[in-house]
Amino acid sequence: MGDVRPAAVAGLFYPDDPTILAHMVKCLLAEAAAKVATDASPPKAIIAPHAGYVYSGPIAASAYVRLSPLKGVVRRVILLGPAHRVPVLGLAAPSVSAFATPIGPLELDRDAIERLLSFPQVSIADEPHRLEHSIEVHLPFLIAVLGGVRIVPLVVGEARSEAVDEVIEALWDGPETLIVVSSDLSHYLDYETARKTDRATSTAIEALDADAIGWDQACGRIPIAGLLQTARRRGLKARMVDLRNSGDTAGPRREVVGYGAYLFD
Repeated sequence: MGDVRPAAVAGLFYPDDPTILAHMVKCLLAEAAAKVATDASPPKAIIAPHAGYVYSGPIAASAYVRLSPLKGVVRRVILLGPAHRVPVLGLAAPSVSAFATPIGPLELDRDAIERLLSFPQVSIADEPHRLEHSIEVHLPFLIAVLGGVRIVPLVVGEARSEAVDEVIEALWDGPETLIVVSSDLSHYLDYETARKTDRATSTAIEALDADAIGWDQACGRIPIAGLLQTARRRGLKARMVDLRNSGDTAGPRREVVGYGAYLFD
C-alpha cells in the first residue's frame, strides 16, 4: 500500500470532497449534541457503526459527540473492526505510517503496534486493510472530534474473545487512550424483526454478555466480545445511546441494517 494507506471508500461511504465531508460530519455531530446531557461523562471505549454516512452516520455521531470533552486528552485510539473482504486469522495491523482521509491523514502509533507483535494473534498484513471500510469510516469523526490523534487500526478476523481482550488490555493504559470497536448490528431483516433482534443485542451488550449475541446479530461480534470481556473485568458499565436502523435514516424498510452506539465508562 506504500507508506500511507489511501482512503478506499471515500466517495462511496462518505463524501470525498473535503469541504462537503467536513460539513457533513459537523452537522451530524451538531444534531447528536442536542441529545447529550450536560453532566454526561466521556467514555473510555465506544461501539459505533460503520455503514455509509447517510445510513449510520447519525448513530455513529451519537457516540462520537460524547468524546468532545476528550479533545487534547486522548492521544491514541485503538480501532478494532471486523474483516469484510479478506480472511484474517487473528488480528491484522498494517505496515504503513498513516491512513489518509479527504480531510487529512492520521498517523499510526507504530510503537504500540510493535508492542502488540509480541502476541501470536497479531500480525502485520496490509491486504486486509487495503479495501476495508470498517475502520476507515470512523476516521473523519475522530479527526473532527479529537483532532490529530494517533491510531492503532486492527482488522479482526477469526479470533477468540480472549485474544481480542488480551490486545485491548495491553494498550488500555490511561485517559490518553480510547478504544473504538466498529460494528453494525443485524443485516437485511425486515424492519420490525430487525428492531426486535437489535434490542436483544443491545440488552446483551449492556449486560456485558457476549454469549447472548449470535453470529448473525453483529458483524463485529468478535471485537465486541473482546471489549465486553475487558469491560467486565475492569468493572466498566455499558450504556446504549442510540439504536436505529437504515429504515429509520435513509433506506427502505423491507430489508434493513441495524446500528447501535454504546459507551463504556
